Amino acid sequence: MPTIEWNASKGTTLGVEWEVQLIDAQTRMLRQDAGMVLAGLPGLAENGEHPQMRYELMQSTIEVVTGVCGTVSEAKADLAHSMKDLQQTAAPHGIVLAGSGTHAVSDWRDAKVAPSQRYAELVDQIQWPARRLQTCATHIHVGLRDETRVMPIINALAVYLPHILGLTASSPFWSGHDTGMASTRTVVFGALPNAGPPPGLPDWPAFESYMATQLRAGTIRTIKEVWWDIRPHPDFGTVEVRVADSLPTFREVGMLAAIVQCLVQLFDAQLDRGYVLPRRSPWVIADNKWRATRYGLDAMVITNEAGATAPLRDEIFELLRDLEPVAWRLGCPEELAVASEVLEAGASCDRQRAVRAAAGGDLACVVDALVTEFAEDRFVVTDEGGGNGG
Repeated sequence: MPTIEWNASKGTTLGVEWEVQLIDAQTRMLRQDAGMVLAGLPGLAENGEHPQMRYELMQSTIEVVTGVCGTVSEAKADLAHSMKDLQQTAAPHGIVLAGSGTHAVSDWRDAKVAPSQRYAELVDQIQWPARRLQTCATHIHVGLRDETRVMPIINALAVYLPHILGLTASSPFWSGHDTGMASTRTVVFGALPNAGPPPGLPDWPAFESYMATQLRAGTIRTIKEVWWDIRPHPDFGTVEVRVADSLPTFREVGMLAAIVQCLVQLFDAQLDRGYVLPRRSPWVIADNKWRATRYGLDAMVITNEAGATAPLRDEIFELLRDLEPVAWRLGCPEELAVASEVLEAGASCDRQRAVRAAAGGDLACVVDALVTEFAEDRFVVTDEGGGNGG
């Protein structure tokens, strides 16, 4: 069985990938102009590519990535520098930026695939589910020292998929309609093969065996086609949490990075002490993810194998209390505290629904609010209740 080399990280280093939408400043519809914007950026390499901004599958999206960072504040500063260049390049073309799992109005059938052989092959192979992927996400990478820790930590992180998704759900609308979901992106992306929660492999040899079998069967051509909600990234030496929608504000991106880095740091330290990390049955993890996908922060989640349930908001409150000492050690207590503000103001899906209700059903106002949140790094909160679409 071939081995998969782990490129060890020096501690729980941090990397962020934030997919942002290109919005027409006048019509508020998506612009399929990523190629034009990327070509105009300062700091392009000799091959015409930018080291920290790149295509995503559709030309309505640009992915902004950080370098390897030590702290959440460092990652936010890295993102802010890149976003300033991106905004200044896009503005003369009448383009503004927003972060959300889906666009409230634009139709996925109007999307254009980015000019990449890899993406062209992906769409040709998967067809309709891939052509619908006009969605955006936020991914967090956290480094690990060696591969023996990877699968136990991934399995422990999977327990907190509903917590992370509930706080970050930002896609209640799809092609002009309220889907009733907190995260429509999760449903759309979940139609891909090899997507969804990690399968609960016990250790690194089991992962190597799984990958070898998948490659032998032709299910995947590369490890990059494993699109789990949490996956190992051996080349980077990180675990990558991929379940979150794209977020509207820098503050929420910092919150997500803080939660994920704190969780990995906590589990890493517990392994050092010989602890057994938390774990849930696959059915519990899958059911809880669905509940957060549908109801967001209003979900009732399963808390043990016997089927006991509790409000997700209460579970998040307890999680934040447990992570506070870790956040102080990592220097991110302010970013972690943003989660409490989200519990109070609502996740983006709740805020978007509230804006629509206040505007009498006008979805253009939802896009306006997202553009404002991105540009001003603040929550747009109305007096209207957002609800969960039910």
